[in-house]
Amino acid sequence: MFRFLCLLLLALPLCAETHLVLLGTGNPRQLPERSGPASAVVYNNFAYLFDAGPGVVRRAAAAATQRNIPALAPAQLRRLFLTHLHSDHTLGLPDLIFSSWTVGRREPLDIYGPPGTRAMVEHIEAAWKEDIDIRTHGLEHANDAGYHAIVHEIAPGYVYREGLVTITAVPVHHGSWAHAYGYRIETPDRVIVISGDTSPVASLSEACNGCDILLHEVYPLDGIDQDAHREDWPKYMKQFHTSTEELAEIATKAHPKLLVLYHVSITRPGPQDPAVVLDEIRKTYKGAVVMGNDLDVY
Repeated sequence: MFRFLCLLLLALPLCAETHLVLLGTGNPRQLPERSGPASAVVYNNFAYLFDAGPGVVRRAAAAATQRNIPALAPAQLRRLFLTHLHSDHTLGLPDLIFSSWTVGRREPLDIYGPPGTRAMVEHIEAAWKEDIDIRTHGLEHANDAGYHAIVHEIAPGYVYREGLVTITAVPVHHGSWAHAYGYRIETPDRVIVISGDTSPVASLSEACNGCDILLHEVYPLDGIDQDAHREDWPKYMKQFHTSTEELAEIATKAHPKLLVLYHVSITRPGPQDPAVVLDEIRKTYKGAVVMGNDLDVY
């Protein structure tokens, strides 16, 4: 009965609410204020992680304490969805598997990802074999379940249903990667779409279609042709990522209630001014748009 009332009256404080938490908004550059790509959708005091860039566990711990989101305490992290297997989206995976175990996780980590995820996880476990042995059979007496990962290699479509949460893998195009996904997350009170890395695709507009939040990667057009040392860079950006101009068109079609930018790709040496990115999008996109920062909560 309580669940039914919550569905009718989602504004009640006692009812579950869904939040998007940005754990990492950066790119492969080592920017201290931006960890590698990672985000979490938190519903009913449970966290669903999307990507595992460098720093993911420490950002999750910070969100648990500084943003008062206990579902993101490292020992509570139990579900991960990978958009693709680029290193900047997966370098935090060993940290997520082992660090959350060493501080108390007693259940295997469920990992959903594209083909190739299983081989990656098997190699990670093999690489830390001695660590696992010492922790489980030595004086730490660590449990022998929490370091395991259960891998689900997925295809586009519904990939996860649990209670009132449904997660759909959305096919996207990320250059020469054979498999790359965005995700649509549906809960009783919100629909959130996460792009992952992608060049412009209609599938994300269709997946959003008026969604509450569209979290999308982007690169600015300003300065893209200025790096003479990387003559293929403009071609790479076009095939692997989405420009501000292209994202404005996508968002206009998708009409999210809020467009959040993350994983801003660098197009020239030196710092990239977030205002430049926002200004380029706002030339043609009239909806609400913000630049995401680590530990932002929406």
